[in-house]
Amino acid sequence: MQLASKNEKRKDGYTSSMAEFDLVMQTTKSGTHDSESCLKEETCLPLGGYSVWSALPPINVSLGNQSKPVILVTASMDSASFFRDKSLGAESPISGLIALLAAVDALSHLDGLDDSSRQLVFLVFTGEAWGYLGSRRFLLELDLQSDAVLGLNGTLIEMIVEIGSVGKSGGPGAKKYYAHTAGASSVTNKTLDGLKRAQDSLGSDQVKITSASSANPGIPPSSLMAFIKKNTEISGVVLEDFDTAFVNKFYHSHLDDSSNINSSAIATTASLVARTLYILASDEKNLSTTSLSTIKVNISLVEQLVGCLLSCDPGMSCELVHSYISATTACPSNYVGVILGEPSSTPYSGAVADISRFLWNFLADKTSVPMVNLNSTCSEGCSDRGGVCIRAETDQKGVCVISTTRYVPAYSTRLKYESGTWIVLSANASDPMDVLDPIWTESNWDAIGLRVYRVQDASYDRLVLLGGTAITVFAYLVILTARTIITKAMKQD
Repeated sequence: MQLASKNEKRKDGYTSSMAEFDLVMQTTKSGTHDSESCLKEETCLPLGGYSVWSALPPINVSLGNQSKPVILVTASMDSASFFRDKSLGAESPISGLIALLAAVDALSHLDGLDDSSRQLVFLVFTGEAWGYLGSRRFLLELDLQSDAVLGLNGTLIEMIVEIGSVGKSGGPGAKKYYAHTAGASSVTNKTLDGLKRAQDSLGSDQVKITSASSANPGIPPSSLMAFIKKNTEISGVVLEDFDTAFVNKFYHSHLDDSSNINSSAIATTASLVARTLYILASDEKNLSTTSLSTIKVNISLVEQLVGCLLSCDPGMSCELVHSYISATTACPSNYVGVILGEPSSTPYSGAVADISRFLWNFLADKTSVPMVNLNSTCSEGCSDRGGVCIRAETDQKGVCVISTTRYVPAYSTRLKYESGTWIVLSANASDPMDVLDPIWTESNWDAIGLRVYRVQDASYDRLVLLGGTAITVFAYLVILTARTIITKAMKQD
């Protein structure tokens, strides 16, 4: 950048700086024509990362079996585009993610959720842009009852509420939202009724939520599809800002940036979701509009999240993110990335992307309860007391809180990490999830090289050419003249 700036200032200079990049992916090894072969030769790594889930209120794992029905609230954190590091995905899917975070924040200020009849669980997937890696792996972890889902019983999931693309509903006229449903059940009807009651509680004619057209062939592309593949009886609602046709013309494009969304629409979505979840969790039919109106979304938080997650200024160096983690770069990238090392429910921070680490800390903070009569610093053996350590990256001390927040590895269900290498498992024909699960990989990058050198300006090249031509012509004329003079002198002699 400095050299480019110098070139710009030195428009009439004699020389300018040039750069030559050596950027090569290791795809040239013989026989590595697909994911299985390149993983075997260790010239690539599987796409993936870490999803994050958190329970509100925290689940007391020591009590054994949990009996409360679970309302699972989901969103996605990753996108894709031709330029992977420009995969912001503002409308699809980050607008839904921001709405989820703002709803969690609003609900975290309420009292009485401990006595609710249903357990709220918030889950943010990564890898959904690549064959729904996150949701497929999450369902497998549930089947295996691994440490990544400790405290969560898949059989208790009663309803799934997914927040999709919601950042473009703030156009001219009313903010319109559409509920795409799966499973015609009493639970689905309760959820739709809760959405209607939440809409009425906002007291505005400018907010409208309706059921999506029955003529639709099904739900739009979403994580809920993976759950339906696993269990066709599951009930779910996908909240979107479109009905029969997709409205995001920049889907999976680098143009899907912050200018493609409306922060007020996201804040309205967060209010709808937070109030709906409170209605469903409390299971009270006589909740007054007054009690619902106390659930307020922090508009400034929504705007902060837009600036942090969807731009380079301030980007991941914003005050909100910096209060939780030390980001590796200011410019956010919502590309899923690759799995580094052995997948774990407690990975070391260097193996987890900035966005996932921020979400883990944010959700753990918002869904937590403070340690009672105990030192809150992490140096006192936080995990031994059933707590988690948040903000540890910022001050090297952290704060110990009680929270059920976990990382879930997200990668193909047909992969297994064993003895330091990835092994591709055969597809199980009897399992519809297994047959459809692709194995996405990214080739290893060679060492990136850069050579900088100076070249003279093209105008001087032309001047040299012109001067050389003139000298050549002049020399030719001199030779002709000398030859003529010598010839005449010879004749006279």
